[in-house]
Amino acid sequence: DLIGENGRRSRYEFEYELIDTGVFDDDRYWIVEVDYAKADPLDLLMTVRVTNAGPDTDTLHVLPTVWFRNTWDWDLAAPKPELAAAADGSITIPHPFLGDLRLVPGDGPDGAAPELLFCDNETNLTRLYGAPGPAHPKDAINDHVVNGADAVNPDRRGTKAACWYRLAVAPGATVELRLRLRPSTGAADLGAAFNAVVQQRQREADEFYRELTPAGTSDDAALVMRQAFAGMLWSKQLYDYDVHRWLAGDPTQPPPSPARREGRNARWTHFRAFDIMSMPDKWEYPWFAAWDLAFHCVALAHVDPAFAKYQLILVCREWFQHPNGALPAYEWDFSDVNPPVQAWAALEVFAIDGARDFDFLSRILDKLLVNFTWWVNLQDEWGNNLFEGGFLGLDNIGPIDRSHLPVGGTLEQSDATGWMASYALAMGSIAAILQRAGRRPAADVIMKFLEHFAAISDAMYESGVWDDTDGLYYDRLVTPSGQVVPVKVRSMVGIIPLLAAVVVDEAALARAERVGKQFTRLLRAEGLSDRDRLTEAGLLQGRPGDQRLLLGVVRVNQLVRVFEKLFDESEFLSPHGIRSLSAIYRGHPFEFWIAGEVASSVDYEPAESTTALFGGNSNWRGPIWFPVNYLVIGALTRFARRLGDAHTFEFPHGSGQQLTLSEIVADLAGRLV
Repeated sequence: DLIGENGRRSRYEFEYELIDTGVFDDDRYWIVEVDYAKADPLDLLMTVRVTNAGPDTDTLHVLPTVWFRNTWDWDLAAPKPELAAAADGSITIPHPFLGDLRLVPGDGPDGAAPELLFCDNETNLTRLYGAPGPAHPKDAINDHVVNGADAVNPDRRGTKAACWYRLAVAPGATVELRLRLRPSTGAADLGAAFNAVVQQRQREADEFYRELTPAGTSDDAALVMRQAFAGMLWSKQLYDYDVHRWLAGDPTQPPPSPARREGRNARWTHFRAFDIMSMPDKWEYPWFAAWDLAFHCVALAHVDPAFAKYQLILVCREWFQHPNGALPAYEWDFSDVNPPVQAWAALEVFAIDGARDFDFLSRILDKLLVNFTWWVNLQDEWGNNLFEGGFLGLDNIGPIDRSHLPVGGTLEQSDATGWMASYALAMGSIAAILQRAGRRPAADVIMKFLEHFAAISDAMYESGVWDDTDGLYYDRLVTPSGQVVPVKVRSMVGIIPLLAAVVVDEAALARAERVGKQFTRLLRAEGLSDRDRLTEAGLLQGRPGDQRLLLGVVRVNQLVRVFEKLFDESEFLSPHGIRSLSAIYRGHPFEFWIAGEVASSVDYEPAESTTALFGGNSNWRGPIWFPVNYLVIGALTRFARRLGDAHTFEFPHGSGQQLTLSEIVADLAGRLV
C-alpha cells in the first residue's frame, strides 16, 4: 500500500506515511525495544523487550543476528572467518583481532532455546543476475523463516547467523529476551550478574546526563536533550573509504566501468579514510559531510570534547584535505563546496571545553590557513572579493541550481562572501587567542585576516550585492556576455552576511592604525576611527588601553534594515524561528527572469519541494533550519553584548513593541525550543 499509493502521488501531494495507512487505528502493532550495555569493551549485553499492543494473543518471530562483513570477497587470498553452532547452544565467533568470541542467547519466555540459523553474508547472485552464487546467500534466513524455504546451511555454520525466537505474547503483555556477546572463555551469566551490569550502566547514564542538564530544565526538555546527545554518540562509526581502491575496483570483482575513473571523486585519489567519525545518522545517512560534522562537533563538545576536537582535526589531515587545500565536502562529491565553518566550530569547541587547549587551536589554525588560501585562489574568479562556491548546502533555496548555472557565467554569492568574511574573522580570532596566551607570535596573522575582512566588507558594500531599497543582500549572476542579473529572492542567502561579526581588541586596532591599510580605511569610511562616536554608539567599550570594538560586515546603517526583514512575521520570523525562505512567496512565487523570459520560480514550500532540482526531494523552501538559526542567534548575542540595553529594536517588526537584542535572542531561542 505504501509503495503503490506513493507511486500514484505526484510531487504536488504530501507523502503517504505509515500512519496514513490506518494500521494503527485498531492498535494491532508490536513495540520492540533493544537496550545495549557493556560489562567491558569486549562483553556486550543485549536486552530485547517485545510488547503486543494489539487486542489478541499473537506470535512474533524475533531474530537477533550476528555476521561478519564480507571482506573475504574483496581481496585475493583473503581469509574467510566462520561462525558455528556450539554444543551448549551458543555461536562461536573466531574474530581476527579481538580473539575468540561467542554469542550466548538466553531461553525464550517458554523456556525453550532459540533455533540457530546459518548462511553466508554474501550476495544472492543467482536471484539478482542469474549467475552462480553461494549455496546459502545472505537472504537465506529470511527465505527460510518467511517462506519456509530450505535455504539455510544444515551444517549450522557460515558467516551470518540468527537466533530464531517464536514469541506468543498476550495482549498488552511484554516479554524479554537476553543475549550476550563476549570472549569465549568464562561463564556468560544472563541472570543476576547480567541485571547488575545493566542497572549499573543505567545509573551511570542517568548521572552523566543529570550533570549536563541545566538547572530548572523541565523533565520533558531534559529528555529531549538526553535523546539528542545519545543520538549523536550512537551515530559514531568506522568510516572506511579508499578512493583510489574504489576507482580501480576490487581485484576479486569484475572491473568497474571506465567512466568511473573520470566520475565522482576521481580527483581525490589521496583520500584514504579508515577512521571513527560522527555520521549524520549511521542508519539513514551513513556518509561523511564536512559542514554537518562541524555542527556535530559543537554539540559533541558538551559530552566528549576530545572526540569533537579529533573530528575537526581529522577533516584537515593529509588523507582528507586535498593537497591544493580544499576540504572534502561530502561523500557524493568531495569537490563540491561546503560553507567554511570549521574555524567557527573550532572556536566553539575550544570555549565549551574550558578555553584551555591551545595546542588544538594552534594545530587547526595551521591547517585552515591552507584551506583559506584555497578559497581565495579558487572561489573568487574575478579577484574582487566576491565569492562563489555553488549551492553551499542550501540545495533548493534559490531559483537556479547554483552549482550548475543554466546560462553559464559566474554567480557572485552573498552567502559565500558572508561565509568568507566570517571565516576571516574566526581565523583572526584564533590567532588573537594564541597570541594573548603567549603560545605563538600572531600579530601579522591577525592583521592578515583583518585586511581580508575589510576587503570583503568593502566588496559587499560597493558591488551591488547589497540592495538598499529592499534592505537585504542578494546574489548576482554575471553572464558570459558580462550582463549582471541580480537574483533578488529573499532567503537565508541574504541573512548569512549577518554572521560575520567580531570583537576586535585595542591592540589590534592600534596596530591596524599604524599600518594604515585597508582595515583602517574601512574604519574611516564608516566614521569608525572616531573613538567618541563609537563609544556613544555602544560599539566601542572598555577602559582606555583595554577597549574592544564590535565590527560586522553588515554595517551599522544596514543592521536595522536587515532586522526589519528578519523580525517580520510576514517574512522570515515564524513561530518556530527564522525561516530559510521569506513567507512573502506563499501564494506569490518569486520569478527569475533572464533575457526577457521567466527562467524559473520559487514557491514558499515548507514541506517537500515541488521543483525537479536535486530530484525534487529537497525541503529547504520555508522550514526552519536549526544550525543556521543557531548561528544567527550567536551573531545577535555578540551584538547584544556590545550594544547593551540602551539600544532597542521593533520586535516583531510592525508590532510597535521595542525590545533589546538580549530579549530578542531569548524570544528566538524560545521559538526554536
